[in-house]
Amino acid sequence: MFLKGNQRANGRKLALHLLNVEDNEHAVVHELRGFLADYLIDAFKETKAISLGTKCQQYLFSLSLNPPQFVKVSVEEFERVIGEIERRMGLTGQPRAIVFHEKKGRRHAHFVWSRIDVDQMRAINLSHYKLRLRDISRELYFEHGWEMPAGLQKAQDRDPLNYSAEEAGQAKRVKRDPTDLKKLLKTCWDSSDSKSAFANELAEHGFCLARGDRRGFVSVDARGEVYSHSRWLGVKTKDLTARLGDFVDLPDVEEAVALLRGTAPGITRRLASATACLARWKRSAIQN
Repeated sequence: MFLKGNQRANGRKLALHLLNVEDNEHAVVHELRGFLADYLIDAFKETKAISLGTKCQQYLFSLSLNPPQFVKVSVEEFERVIGEIERRMGLTGQPRAIVFHEKKGRRHAHFVWSRIDVDQMRAINLSHYKLRLRDISRELYFEHGWEMPAGLQKAQDRDPLNYSAEEAGQAKRVKRDPTDLKKLLKTCWDSSDSKSAFANELAEHGFCLARGDRRGFVSVDARGEVYSHSRWLGVKTKDLTARLGDFVDLPDVEEAVALLRGTAPGITRRLASATACLARWKRSAIQN
C-alpha cells in the first residue's frame, strides 16, 4: 500500500480537495473524530484556530493510502492499518478525519490529523515521518504478499518520472500530462551545465528561469505557474546552487510572467540568458 504523507496548512484548500467529486466517482467523509465541528471544512478551521495559540504553521498531517492496482482493500483493513500508523507516529487520540475516494470501483483513503496537542498547546513532532511511512509501507506489501515496487525496495531504483499528488494537481491546472511535464523539465536540466544554458533550454519550451519567493531557483510559465526545481527535478538545493550559482540577477516571478507574456517566442529563444531576457524586457518597458 502506497503511503504518502505531509505536514501542511491551508485546511480549507485540503478539505475542498478531499471533497472533490470531479476526479472521483464518490468522496465520502467516513469519520470525524475529536472535532466539535460536524463538517470537514469547519473541522480544519477549528484546528487552525487552536493552532494560533502555538507557533505551529503546518497544523495538519495529511496521509493518503493507495492500494496496488487491481487490489481491493476493505474499510476494516484501512482502519486497522491507520490505527497502527497512528500509534507509530505518536498521533493516538488526536482529532482526525477519514475520507474515502472511489474511482472505477477502486477505493483509496485519506486521513488527516490535527498536530496540535491541546493539553500541552504545542505541535506534535513528526520527525523522520517519511522514513517511518516507507517502513510501514514495506511491511504491508510483505504482509499481504503484494509485489513490491522496485523504488520501494531500493530508493535508487525509484522511477525518476514518478510524480506526487501535488505535481499531478499542478499539471492538471496547466492541462499537461505530469509525466511528460516532468520529463521535459528534467531534460532541460540534464542537457545544461550552467545557469545560462539551463535558462535557454527552459526558454525553448516556454519557461523562464526565475527567482522564487522562498525556493531560490524556480521555473515559471506564462500562466504564472511556479515550478519548484527541488520537486520537479528531484535535485537538492545544494546541487542546484553548485550548478547555477547565485540567483539575485534573475527576474522574480512577476517579472518572469510579464516577460513571457510580452515577448515573442522567437525572440525568447535567441536570448543568451534569463538575465539578458530581463534586461531586454526592462529596456522595452522604459521605452514604452
